[in-house]
Amino acid sequence: MAGHILQTLYQQERQLGPFGRGDLVDPDVNPWQHWHLRTNDQGIAWLVLDRADTGTNSLSQAVLEELGQILDQLLLNKPRGLVLRSAKDNHFCVGADIREFRALETTESVEQKLHAAHAVADRLASLHFPTVAVIHGNCFGGGLELALCCRYRLAVPGASLGFPEVQLGLHPGLGGTARATHLIDPVAAMTMMLTGKPVPATKAKKLGLVDALVPERHLANALDAALKGKLPRQQPGLKARLLNSAPARQLAAKKMREQAAQKAAPDHYPAPEALIELWERHGGDSAAMRRAEVSSFARLLTGHTAQNLIRLFFLRETMKGIAKAQPDFHCKRVHVVGAGAMGGDIAGWCALQGMTVTLSDQKPESIARAVKNTAALCDHKHLGPAEKRRVLDRLIPDLNNLGVRTADVVIEAVPEDIAIKHKVYRAIEPKLKPGVILATNTSSIPLDRLKEGLQNPERLVGLHFFNPVARMQLVEVVSQRGINEDTYQKALAFTGKISRLPAPVTSAPGFLVNRALTPYLLEAMVMLDEGIAPESIDRAAEEFGMPVGPVELADQVGLDICLGVADMLRKQLSTEMAPIPAWLRQKVEEGNVGKKSGQGLYVWQDGKAQKKKEVPKAPDGTINRLILPMLNACMSCLRLGVVPDEDILDGAMVFGTGFAPFRGGPMHYARRNGFAEIAIRLDVLEQQYGARFRPDPGWRKGHE
Repeated sequence: MAGHILQTLYQQERQLGPFGRGDLVDPDVNPWQHWHLRTNDQGIAWLVLDRADTGTNSLSQAVLEELGQILDQLLLNKPRGLVLRSAKDNHFCVGADIREFRALETTESVEQKLHAAHAVADRLASLHFPTVAVIHGNCFGGGLELALCCRYRLAVPGASLGFPEVQLGLHPGLGGTARATHLIDPVAAMTMMLTGKPVPATKAKKLGLVDALVPERHLANALDAALKGKLPRQQPGLKARLLNSAPARQLAAKKMREQAAQKAAPDHYPAPEALIELWERHGGDSAAMRRAEVSSFARLLTGHTAQNLIRLFFLRETMKGIAKAQPDFHCKRVHVVGAGAMGGDIAGWCALQGMTVTLSDQKPESIARAVKNTAALCDHKHLGPAEKRRVLDRLIPDLNNLGVRTADVVIEAVPEDIAIKHKVYRAIEPKLKPGVILATNTSSIPLDRLKEGLQNPERLVGLHFFNPVARMQLVEVVSQRGINEDTYQKALAFTGKISRLPAPVTSAPGFLVNRALTPYLLEAMVMLDEGIAPESIDRAAEEFGMPVGPVELADQVGLDICLGVADMLRKQLSTEMAPIPAWLRQKVEEGNVGKKSGQGLYVWQDGKAQKKKEVPKAPDGTINRLILPMLNACMSCLRLGVVPDEDILDGAMVFGTGFAPFRGGPMHYARRNGFAEIAIRLDVLEQQYGARFRPDPGWRKGHE
């Protein structure tokens, strides 16, 4: 109850000074397209950002140009002070308009745009009258950099501030690198920029990014104090000044480099090193650092890493758009059959996303474990006690499958055995209400086989989640011949409602991700059989940019799962596959299936694979042997129509397998190398190792 009361108080109508709500939608009272400016009776100018024709405030060239014109007007008619706010309901400003980045191809064009943007920001920062940014909701990237140009920053409780640019292969580019490191503890500022993680308003206040936390109902008084200079203002302390000295920067930069390199190779992700170098060389002089920021940002933006990560940003937005194709679909109740590792986590995730979930299993202990794991997930998400209780209340144990009668979506997540799945369908299908989605979480069984015997086969759809459910963003949404199109569109929409990215695929052996991933994993098994150390194989893949190597990944997935998928694909595909070593089957038979058993290809302790540190380098050509079979399978899926296009394929493989993000996805990587070159490399490997490397016909057809 207390949480609801606080939330209500925090969400009181925003204070917009002299503006009424109608003023923000009446073009006759506003000469600007994206801004609203009005001075109240006390001589305080209110400047409200409300980017036109979109629900999101971002900093486009047009937005900044208008701001420059408004600053000209304010200098001609100086107010007593300036208040900067957002008209959007749930955020201040999310950063730069990334779409405009894609049109900039040379460092010169980037620098030209940035110099113009910096000129506007510098003018805002140099105004001689008090300026106050009032922040609510998300304030990220360029939005935070704009707020840093103001003399004061007030945050409404619930606001979130951050510099996410590193996730796009960049660092802040509107003067934020200098202003942040000269306002607060520079190491704390650098940590924010290097990690890209946002901080809540409470932490931002402790850091000094904001001067006060102010609920809307107290904003008028706080603004009056700030504009009169009576509000204590964040000023760089002695510690910040010392840490910005050259010797201190050199020491701190060394440690930052070590930490950054552990998370991402500088050759693959150059933005952290560029940011560290920028601060190390210029951190003692704010103006010099802002000037150097421009050229550093331009070099990053025109590099391959940033371009590929920006591409993935838009692929994510495309996949989100697929999930919004049917906005009228409403889902409140989910029923999950099977409380094993996947089913339990799917149920917990849906409950976390606000669904009422009934979870059925023959074993009460499996349901209890799922509830325990959901509680741990709530703790990991830093939910308060009341919110955690609400999530757990929405996850309802259901030993008798009673929830199936009222569910909007029913998800079957029992073991990968077609007989078991058919038994479940016979038990639950007569109880389903009209219009319900019947989904299977099968990872590889074709839906055309699963729908045999169903009374209404047209409503069966695949919802293939990936493990761990709470971290993996992708869900393969699998269609089958004869599926009801409305059902399929609802399934796509459901993935969006639980904050997941849908990859539409057709029912084919292994669908997309397992079909592409299995040759990669099997080739690693063949290499192990040849006597190559597992650490050497994994290191080669990690140096290519994979998040973990194939040996460790096989252990994480489970050798039993890998073997089952490989056997299924071998039976159902006409293409040659790598041989499965006899010792791998023996490990599975003995129960040594990887991380979940404590031993597989590695020994696992405390959730980590125990690896030798000193191992020989993998033989030349190792990465081609690993990656090219994956690319070949991707091309086959594309050619056969398993996935609609290269973009969705790349998004699915990056978000579903972690394929080196800085390379932009497997097909993007292949296009960059040239399809003909990929075919030639496969030809060479086929001559050396056999027919499993035979190039798919799509490479030489160009698959345009």
